[in-house]
Amino acid sequence: MSNMRGLDTQVRAIRRRVFKEVAKLGFEANSETLLEDMEAIPYEIVNDDTVKYRESTYRSRAIVRERLRLAMGLSLRPENKPVHLTAGVEASNISEKYYEPPLMQVIPSGCESCEENKYEVSNVCKGCLAHPCQEVCPRGAISMVNGKSFIDQDKCIKCGKCKSVCPYDAIAKKERPCKKACGVNAITSDKLGRAYIDADKCVSCGMCMVSCPFGAIGDKSQIFQLLRCMKEGGKVVAEIAPAYVGQFGPNASPENVKEALLELGFTDVREVAYGADIGAVAEAKHYAEHVATGELPFLLTSCCPAWSMLAKKQFPDLIGSVSQELTPMVATARSIKKENPDVKVVFIGPCAAKKLEASRSSVRSDVDFVITFEELDAMFAAKGIDPNTVEGTEGLHDATAAGRGYACAGGVAGAIEQCIHEYYPGVEVKIEHADGLAECKKALMLAKAGKKDGCMIEGMGCPGGCIAGAGTILALNKAQQEVKKIQEGSEQKIPPKELADIELL
Repeated sequence: MSNMRGLDTQVRAIRRRVFKEVAKLGFEANSETLLEDMEAIPYEIVNDDTVKYRESTYRSRAIVRERLRLAMGLSLRPENKPVHLTAGVEASNISEKYYEPPLMQVIPSGCESCEENKYEVSNVCKGCLAHPCQEVCPRGAISMVNGKSFIDQDKCIKCGKCKSVCPYDAIAKKERPCKKACGVNAITSDKLGRAYIDADKCVSCGMCMVSCPFGAIGDKSQIFQLLRCMKEGGKVVAEIAPAYVGQFGPNASPENVKEALLELGFTDVREVAYGADIGAVAEAKHYAEHVATGELPFLLTSCCPAWSMLAKKQFPDLIGSVSQELTPMVATARSIKKENPDVKVVFIGPCAAKKLEASRSSVRSDVDFVITFEELDAMFAAKGIDPNTVEGTEGLHDATAAGRGYACAGGVAGAIEQCIHEYYPGVEVKIEHADGLAECKKALMLAKAGKKDGCMIEGMGCPGGCIAGAGTILALNKAQQEVKKIQEGSEQKIPPKELADIELL
């Protein structure tokens, strides 16, 4: 995982500013001036008085234009033909979900064409007498030049043995950060050496996006369409994922966050952890009745869309082992609409891939919009609302400690295990969990090989779980602490068994 996570970098600043300006467009929603207002944004964000994000104002502005399109839900413009900045805006100027695939895109003008994989001797080299780097090189690619080690790139096979033996750590491994972060090897290079995302492999986890130090990768947003819906009088209920605690500042308590959401214009606020509670007891029952009995070899959790997509794309013969229970997002949304069919539901969470889950045609999600914590933070800024200072009196009491624990790696499996022990005391449960897509892939390979029989396997696409999702703001260690606190403060520890029988189909 990128060690930039949780830092308030210039990349995050520019993303937030673009989201904020798009949110303002949504709040104002003036169709007559929309195109002109959109045209003005790059000049407001990048001018002679603003922070220099690039070596050139013109390049900075060009990149902001593409970011603006993504934030409006539009695709990037092609490089080989003239397309106006506002092309396609008419189609996206709606008060309902708008999505153009693919979700993740590399902004070509923003990409620095980082080297994919290269070992290079730095000036730290002492030209030592032992020169172990030379001794271990299997291809004779290292020689002494001007008293220092030198790697012949034409001979180098990128094995890394030289780096491992250097006593001064003088050999650097250069690799493309986005590619390194991608657990499914979906990132290659285009003909100009820039990063390119293979949509057939990509599962839209967003780890490439948050790992790029140049902010050259972005995902599409639904901020504008959501706010248009709210402005036009639509009743929108916010369902917020359990990873939200601590994301909006040290004083943004659950009560304050709820009040801030109501001030923003939402009709009501519900916890997605309630849907997690439903899933925990349902999957506990599924495991006890089908896996523990030997009817099914193992059970794969379904709440992480990146993990589910990985299984379906690369291990299609394991699809039958993916839990068919509703994901927390969908279960919560359906329970909301069961009470009030006329409302719209927005999922607010840490996850970019949830935007795809809500857009699937094969499964009715009942989720009308999806935004991330990062996008919500920009919406607060656009409206001048600070969750740290608003005074909320009513908290969120929809869920148990088990459901709220879904936010962290191991939390899904832990919640299901608790339910099995409580409601199926004679059943022995084997738990496995993998976080990060590379580890998830290993777990699926072992399951396919018959080495995980009898197991319940939790997969989390993001290293650390949902609290490390691409749409989060808080550093991972702090987020873990905040989730633990809210779990400890929960009145109920595990969900009642009866939740498994709720009809939400």
